Amino acid sequence: MTIKIATSPFRYDHVGSLLRPANLIQAREQYKSGSISFDELTVIENDEIIRIIEKQKESGVIGVTDGEFRRSWWHFDFLGGLDGVELYAKETGLQFHKMETRKGGIRVVRDIDFSTHPFVEHFKFLKEHAGDALAKQTIPSPNMLLCRADIEFEKYEDREKFQQDTIQAYQKAIKAFYGAGCRYLQLDDTAWADFFSEEGHNKLRNRGLEPAEELKVLQRMINESIAHKPEDLVITMHICRGNYKSNYFSSGGYDYASEVIFGGLDVDGLFLEFDDERSGNFEPLKYVKRKDLKVVLGLITSKSGELEDKEKIKARIQEAATYVPLDQLCLSPQCGFSSTEEGNILTEEQQWQKLRFVKEVAEEIWQ
Repeated sequence: MTIKIATSPFRYDHVGSLLRPANLIQAREQYKSGSISFDELTVIENDEIIRIIEKQKESGVIGVTDGEFRRSWWHFDFLGGLDGVELYAKETGLQFHKMETRKGGIRVVRDIDFSTHPFVEHFKFLKEHAGDALAKQTIPSPNMLLCRADIEFEKYEDREKFQQDTIQAYQKAIKAFYGAGCRYLQLDDTAWADFFSEEGHNKLRNRGLEPAEELKVLQRMINESIAHKPEDLVITMHICRGNYKSNYFSSGGYDYASEVIFGGLDVDGLFLEFDDERSGNFEPLKYVKRKDLKVVLGLITSKSGELEDKEKIKARIQEAATYVPLDQLCLSPQCGFSSTEEGNILTEEQQWQKLRFVKEVAEEIWQ
């Protein structure tokens, strides 16, 4: 049975990152210690990416990724490769619900720009080996640079200049990926989660930012970054509340930001967390007005290996369809399986079971 819709995102889709296999984890440690060369590490990465491309296709995935196997972090690796931005070791990690993350960060030290980036070559490798599947590229949203980078560059005391340079860098990045053959690009974004609770609002105010005004800034960063995208390039956005070793960073429904997210962004599709009560209800979806906007319901958790109750998932899809026409809805896990190289707490086989389950449910809903 073939039920894929004409363009991505697909009826059954996934966010992108996949659990790193043991030999890749070992190889990365060996590279860090100097036991193997970068070229030797790349050979192992290449072999494992080719393997998981085929595993994705076997599991029904239509838009395949490289599993983010060449990254340590879902966001820092890309952002740290932009001109003017560098990776550095922070003294503390980010405080999640029950743990602190590994230490790491990015800082801006000169003019932000985009000239070349290893991710473009990484995409070319993915596309070369994707075969009859669509190669999907994931990168962090421009909002992640705005909201997560430490600024050590005096010129960017003018925040408007910082925003303009970031937008221009992303416009160039999108053009580069398109030139490499990318037709399905996903922007991953956790910055929106600061608008989902009073705790998040207070965090913004402590930084001297007013939530209502900052909401407009994030909207602008997305819309202007993608304003010149080619017509045949699909750009989606994944909104996340944190994903680290099966733990989360924040909670709260979409209500406060719903008019902007669902009615004010120019993306082609939205991947949304809806896997538990932390994400609120479907009512904010009433602000979806565009008939061409695809809403990907992240109803299947990537944080554990236990399969959901199929009938409950189907009922939730039907509930969401009271706000958005069923034909505009799709299904996926709520996040990636390995946003950082540590990965979530489940086995690789459970990961594939989850992806096959997404396909199975979708086939029964959209037959």
